[in-house]
Amino acid sequence: MKYKKVFITGGAGFVGSNIALNLKRDYSALEIVVLDNLVRKGSELNLPRLRAEGISFIKGDVRNLEDIQSVRGFDLLIECSAEPSVSAGYTTSPKYVVDTNLFGAINCLEACRTEKADFIFLSTSRVYPIEALSVLPLKEDDLRFDIDSSRLSAGLSAKGISEQFPLSGYRSFYGASKLSAEMFIEEYAKAYGLSTVIDRFGVIAGPWQMGKIDQGVITLWAAYHYFKKNLKYIGFNGKQVRDVLHIQDAYSLIKSQLEDISKYQGGIYNVGGGLENSVSLRQLTGLCQKITGNTLNIQTDDQARFADIPYYVTDYSKLENLCRFRPKFSIEKTVSDIFEWIRDNEDVLKNILL
Repeated sequence: MKYKKVFITGGAGFVGSNIALNLKRDYSALEIVVLDNLVRKGSELNLPRLRAEGISFIKGDVRNLEDIQSVRGFDLLIECSAEPSVSAGYTTSPKYVVDTNLFGAINCLEACRTEKADFIFLSTSRVYPIEALSVLPLKEDDLRFDIDSSRLSAGLSAKGISEQFPLSGYRSFYGASKLSAEMFIEEYAKAYGLSTVIDRFGVIAGPWQMGKIDQGVITLWAAYHYFKKNLKYIGFNGKQVRDVLHIQDAYSLIKSQLEDISKYQGGIYNVGGGLENSVSLRQLTGLCQKITGNTLNIQTDDQARFADIPYYVTDYSKLENLCRFRPKFSIEKTVSDIFEWIRDNEDVLKNILL
């Protein structure tokens, strides 16, 4: 691999810390610096893990250009920082989500411009508009929704949502700020010759994710089953579907991009677990019951939350055709790994996940 020093923003978060730790274990000579503002509850638990691997940590914020510019000499920046909630900004000011996701990304691009460094951006499937996703042609059974393959359209196949899905419409402040950042990335790449990659991730899950109701629902669902706490299906009768990508599969893709960035340069890629790793909340309940042996009395609220959608599954065909990308971890393995992590860290996690 050509890189000598990698800078990871949001590096104490779930995705950023896992990328940092795995990279250091795979490339021991690689210098890795992570920056994080530690706003996410539980992110501080990753600091001893990073320190133990010889990874440098800086407490800072992507909203502050000076914090980003305090790191010098890097040749690759991986932008993992985000305010990832789709509900962010709708009951208060959107300033934090916009400043973090858009202006934070621009600050990172500025640093890459001056350092002449490559740039990998972790974007989101939430760039796709809510209204269009809310009216997908779906069929319904007792446990879940699925695509009605007799009514397909541009960007929608039996495999799910591809990069050709229309982008017109509102998508939440979170999605809009990420899509805006993508546009600036393309401008910086053209204007300054930066090597850039944009990965639109769907749901990523696995150990060390501090799950919440609005982000990290797989971990939250697992934790509530483990600790026998009450849950509720909110909207869609629990049949809403998402595909789930294990954090190790996410890292494997990032690693392949680092090893040959020229193959991916300038591209935008949908990344997820795909149809084979898709699950509804009702199916997730069954998995959690099977693994823990705990059965909960789950209530139902017919009123869907703002910006929720009935179905999103990633069509990752573009990546598959480019590099034979295919997730190795099943949804059951992902949930099992989360349970093992909770069991091994029960005392500290019950104060964070509940």
